[in-house]
Amino acid sequence: MQKTREREKFIVNDSGKKVSVIMSYRRYRRLMEDLHDLAVVAERRDELSVPFAEFERRLKKDGVI
Repeated sequence: MQKTREREKFIVNDSGKKVSVIMSYRRYRRLMEDLHDLAVVAERRDELSVPFAEFERRLKKDGVI
């Protein structure tokens, strides 16, 4: 089966300026997930890091590992 390349399509105004984009829903969802991930990173930018040993201890305490 041949894979087709997803391509965006643009809607332009009377001046030819791009004002909207049409893309596959799959591509849209991936972009929204990426945007969410970036927002989480930005929110946590100033949080202190946790040493790996402490992280591992917490996982064990919570029964994750």
